[in-house]
Amino acid sequence: MSDTHPDAAVDGRVAWNADGLVCAVVVDHATSDVLMVAWMDREALRLTLTTRRGTYFSRSRQRLWVKGETSGHTQHVREVRLDCDGDTLLVRVDQTGPACHTGTRSCFDTDERVLLAEGA
Repeated sequence: MSDTHPDAAVDGRVAWNADGLVCAVVVDHATSDVLMVAWMDREALRLTLTTRRGTYFSRSRQRLWVKGETSGHTQHVREVRLDCDGDTLLVRVDQTGPACHTGTRSCFDTDERVLLAEGA
């Protein structure tokens, strides 16, 4: 494996977008609850696969970041799956602490984020 790319077999299966990124949906391994959505470039995917630490690409800061590097709210990656089109990753993690930068368990778990709910 090179220093800048995931294994060629993996890299060739990923449908990278025009910016060289792929969407990563991060879920709790035990509950399958969606915790967050982030983006990965080739280096972030390589690091995630080799270190088992959730590593992502920040589009706003234009740099890699490891989940928990400043907060301590880490992700141990248990599994990474590729969807049928190759354009989305499912990252199953053991989350330590909140996953959302706002301090909540998930980026999707508060009422003010609900746009449409069953029975509404």
